[in-house]
Amino acid sequence: MSFASPLFLWYFVPATLLAVLIAPRKWRNGIIATGSLIFYATGAGPTTLLLLSCMVVNFLAGPALEPDEWDWRQATRRRLLIGVIIFDVAVLVIWKYAGFASEQIAGFAQLFGGDSPVLHLALPIGISFYTFHHISYVVDIYRGERKALRNPVSFATYISMFPQLVAGPIVRYREIADQLPQHRSHRLDDVAAGFPRFALGLCKKVIIADSLAPVADACFATSGEDMTFAIAWLGAITFTLQLYFDFSGYSDMAIGLGRMLGFRLPENFARPYSSVTVTEFWRRWHMSLSRWFRDYVYIPLGGNRGGAAKTYRNLCIVFVLTGFWHGAAWTFLVWGAYHGALLIIERGFGWDRAPTGRFAYIRRRALTMLLVVIGWVFFNAADMGAALTMIGNMLLPDFTGLTDAVTVALTNQRGWILLAALAIVFLPPHPVAGPMLESSRGKVAGALRIGVMTVGLAYAAILVATGTFSPFLYYQF
Repeated sequence: MSFASPLFLWYFVPATLLAVLIAPRKWRNGIIATGSLIFYATGAGPTTLLLLSCMVVNFLAGPALEPDEWDWRQATRRRLLIGVIIFDVAVLVIWKYAGFASEQIAGFAQLFGGDSPVLHLALPIGISFYTFHHISYVVDIYRGERKALRNPVSFATYISMFPQLVAGPIVRYREIADQLPQHRSHRLDDVAAGFPRFALGLCKKVIIADSLAPVADACFATSGEDMTFAIAWLGAITFTLQLYFDFSGYSDMAIGLGRMLGFRLPENFARPYSSVTVTEFWRRWHMSLSRWFRDYVYIPLGGNRGGAAKTYRNLCIVFVLTGFWHGAAWTFLVWGAYHGALLIIERGFGWDRAPTGRFAYIRRRALTMLLVVIGWVFFNAADMGAALTMIGNMLLPDFTGLTDAVTVALTNQRGWILLAALAIVFLPPHPVAGPMLESSRGKVAGALRIGVMTVGLAYAAILVATGTFSPFLYYQF
């Protein structure tokens, strides 16, 4: 069930909100948990049992991971923690990466005239996200940062909450633990604050991202011989914009829905394309993922303690894992390693700090944007050959122009939306529209709120009704 589908927008969300608003307070977590599992099951089907199995294992382990006053059971708790994490990671690895691994083994076997079977497993929706939620839960309890949940309904609410279940934001347990008890108040003010944020995300997704998708798809589908300088750059730039408006739109919808249900979910985007360094880009892009890897991988590995060599090693590990987390393909691995290398170069040469001076700022912002755009080619390409072909054409100007397929995809309407999206991206880094819509009472926020709630929402509703929406890009992760 997509956030941009009529079933979700016109039936599921109103019914869930109405039930939460009129039911007794002690029923609210149960309503949210039940509705969330129904929401997940409509898309995941039988793999919902995998989610439920993981939830049972992590919930039962929680109380045993809590440290007592003297922590005499530290060794036992540590072994249990390692066991639960191995279980969670094994589930992710088997379902997401076993097929990729079997393909590599089969390819290697063919070099020697052998044969090896290739596994084909259906990827459960949101498995990367709920795996990280489970790991956050057990680690935060083990560290003593939060108490384990004894109420299975509260635990199910945290793990399966439908706004963030299938594509984030990644909510660390300590960020939401204090919001889970049933004494949480729920006011109409939350609905009033969350709905404009939700509407903004819907407009980003349906009006901008879905309009750019056919153009990006046509460019990336162009074969090697037909690829030109113009197609390569059009495809790279269009996908750069499509991915941002698609994923940040989803995040705005998720945060807005969470707020309407009485929860404050963490921010996930802060105008990342306004960054002047790649280091800053990762502080602004998919921020909940960056924070998760920082807290549960980078810092436990030693962070930036222990000298430059260990810091660079830790950055490499984190960004290789970041790439593979997004997908089981060499293109994702290269994309992660590419960003890790850029961060190491910036840190090594002292380029990870914002420059002083107007023209230096403009140059660094343009360079950072260029590097990010090139990286997205690896992220979206079908394979390494297609990625290298596109990047090669981006570096070799020609005057061939566009193919017929790309020209057909690039209609006048989509061309204007592409220009509008570029204009939005090149605005100053502050303020960020989502949080401003949700909490600001200024004149600019008021005008934006009115525009989104009237013209934007009406147009988005028409597009949804005509069935022109497409699945969110991050559903595949």
